[in-house]
Amino acid sequence: MEITNVTEYEAIAKQKLPKMVYDYYASGAEDQWTLQENRNAFSRILFRPRILIDVSKIDMSTTVLGFKISMPIMIAPTAMQKMAHPEGEYATARAASAAGTIMTLSSWATSSVEEVASTGPGIRFFQLYVYRDRNVVAQLVRRAERAGFKAIALTVDTPRLGRREADIKNRFTLPPFLTLKNFEGLDLGKMDKADDSGLASYVAGQIDRTLSWKDVQWLQTITKMPILVKGVLTAEDARIAVQAGAAGIIVSNHGARQLDYVPSTIQALEEVVKAAQGRIPVFLDGGVRRGTDVFKALALGASGIFIGRPVVFSLAAEGEAGVRKVLSMLREEFELTMALSGCRSLKEITRNHIVTEWDTPKGLPAPRL
Repeated sequence: MEITNVTEYEAIAKQKLPKMVYDYYASGAEDQWTLQENRNAFSRILFRPRILIDVSKIDMSTTVLGFKISMPIMIAPTAMQKMAHPEGEYATARAASAAGTIMTLSSWATSSVEEVASTGPGIRFFQLYVYRDRNVVAQLVRRAERAGFKAIALTVDTPRLGRREADIKNRFTLPPFLTLKNFEGLDLGKMDKADDSGLASYVAGQIDRTLSWKDVQWLQTITKMPILVKGVLTAEDARIAVQAGAAGIIVSNHGARQLDYVPSTIQALEEVVKAAQGRIPVFLDGGVRRGTDVFKALALGASGIFIGRPVVFSLAAEGEAGVRKVLSMLREEFELTMALSGCRSLKEITRNHIVTEWDTPKGLPAPRL
């Protein structure tokens, strides 16, 4: 079957992967309302395309934290990629590099920061979970910096793991032939079987629930890397992130895997963008499956987007070639959306190119009394 869009990879991944692994990647928290909403909310945003504009040349390139990339489509951190494919994070790193974009490596990767760095050149960010043992955190941050990683994406929405019922039913744990490579020498790389989700038990035992805004400042004292705060959904927290010295914000609901019934990321985005007031860039992570989604996010003020599940599903289906294909399909769809909307560069994409359900109806005649 010829794959013509990103979503088609999920069905192939479902066939190929063991149930426990597929369910871990695919499922959300509790009723999975936010999981559906992350997708559905995009479908309620419509275009207002402009016509008769010369779109023979389109430039999709941009800079993120000063790094030039080919398009505003980047790779989000997703854990344990070797469960999807033996090449795991290596394949993803090579695909991102080939596409001229950024890969974010998960703390809970099945390949270490050093191993990913060894795949060759590329701009890479490191996603950080803060463990109770701060020496472990400091060591890990220093290793990422030495390995040439360019920024930290600090995950701030996980003081405890959300209730993912598929993982509880499946007694999810890391397959015995894999470890969380970044913690291997620290006796923290293994995940034990538990009465519910092995990952939930691991998080309960290791992750620091006391994490607060002062820790964003603590991180700045141990690294020169800029810090992106990942997991912001409100204007209030966006304003604090700016004050705390964050270099950027990633609007994320953790792939709808933490608190259910939070808004979709595309719905939360504009509130956060307005609160940041252009002082730091705001990115969107969650629900993007089409080039049209990328355009909508940029029209609402995002400086770029991150994709997660499309990477692991395409990795499961076709390895590195699958991830390359996902990036190239999204790129082509995004370029086409720009052309058909009359935009030749990212700065020409404006709020006027879309209409959302929360916009007040423009110019409607007043009702007769």
